[in-house]
Amino acid sequence: MSSEKSSTQGKVQVVLADTKPGIAGAVSKIFDHFGGGSKMLRSSRDVYIKVNAVGLEPYVYTDPEVLRETILYFQKCGANNIYVIENCTQANFTRLVFHAIGYQRICKENGAIPVYLDETESVPIFLQGLEEFIDISQFAFERLIEKREENFYLSLPKLKTHSMSQVTLSIKNQFGLVHQQSRIADHNYRLHQKFADIYRVVRPDFALIDGLIATTHGHYPTTYNASKCVVPMDVLIGGPDPLATDVVGSAIMGFAIQDVKHLDLAGATGIGQGDIQQIDIVNKELFDSRQKKLTCDLLDDYPPDVVFLRGKERCCKEGCRCNTETVVEMIYRDHGGKGGFTILMGKGIDVGEVNRINGKVHIAGSCAIQDYGVTLQNRLGRRNVTMSSGCNNLALTTYGLCKHMGIHPLKLAQVNFIHSARLLITAKIKRSQANIVPLI
Repeated sequence: MSSEKSSTQGKVQVVLADTKPGIAGAVSKIFDHFGGGSKMLRSSRDVYIKVNAVGLEPYVYTDPEVLRETILYFQKCGANNIYVIENCTQANFTRLVFHAIGYQRICKENGAIPVYLDETESVPIFLQGLEEFIDISQFAFERLIEKREENFYLSLPKLKTHSMSQVTLSIKNQFGLVHQQSRIADHNYRLHQKFADIYRVVRPDFALIDGLIATTHGHYPTTYNASKCVVPMDVLIGGPDPLATDVVGSAIMGFAIQDVKHLDLAGATGIGQGDIQQIDIVNKELFDSRQKKLTCDLLDDYPPDVVFLRGKERCCKEGCRCNTETVVEMIYRDHGGKGGFTILMGKGIDVGEVNRINGKVHIAGSCAIQDYGVTLQNRLGRRNVTMSSGCNNLALTTYGLCKHMGIHPLKLAQVNFIHSARLLITAKIKRSQANIVPLI
């Protein structure tokens, strides 16, 4: 036995495939390395593909062509039903996102079934580390937990940094199984534990990371700053161990597992391989040639006359801070939003600075609301003070910032108003639980 073979024997394998010759070939190369899709299918022969369709802005979602080729691959392998599932980010609803980014069309053209998880009932599950319940989609609970042994579950995330979770890959991708209202609590310093706990409850059979591009400076790059934030990679990364696949995906962006708290916590449970020294990276030369040193830190590109007052005791980047800052940058750069107001976030904001505030204010998070919400409303008037309670009520954050920045929330949809209204009516008829932006 050669020394190279002996050094990789018994290791978990993660495969990289070059997409420059074609996406279809890269998809096949990864799955075929592990015996092919026919071997992966379970008794139902159904496939559940959890995409990353967080929103409809460019660069944030799993590439539609990667989704298309994955659907076609499993159809050739004899899959019965192929479901494309997601519950998008707060302040939006999944039916609109699927329409805007082309997933709805791809499903229709290729015989897959779109499932808008926000339109399903909720089921509570207990998270061991957090020691509390969260609500997940009943559809996901029944198909991916209760009938886990019958169905093949594929996580299909995008290669992205994330200002709140360092990276967003297959383990973070499962946050889309959680109903939107249940994402608001613990979207703070406990967020990493939440991701790791969900991974304990349900684990994908395979992770395939879309690395056609990567994002740096977070997961929501503005079109205005695309040249600074979008990094061509031309690679797919896949393996049957989601943790190991995420570790390799993180490493190709320049992050060790210790840099990514939820991966470190997941590795501590022993569910999957978190030690990159124990991972055999197949096509390592591709990894070496494409590896980057990216950052999850935001660009801090805001209107110059927006004043941020951040708490000194607590101002969680996983919650009220980075969510708010990301939305400000997006509204400012891609929609022409203006400044001229103050944002409070976190606990321990200097009372003297608060007393000097005049004009309009947005208060992000319950910590700052508890300390100054009533006081500022009484002094400045309720019309001039918006608030988003909890740790990440993104719908109220978007509403408040749009109001102060002079942009109607409907402008953010980038979809014809009449068609958007029809989709929303349909979603409401289907009993969507999405936490959408107040439109009035």
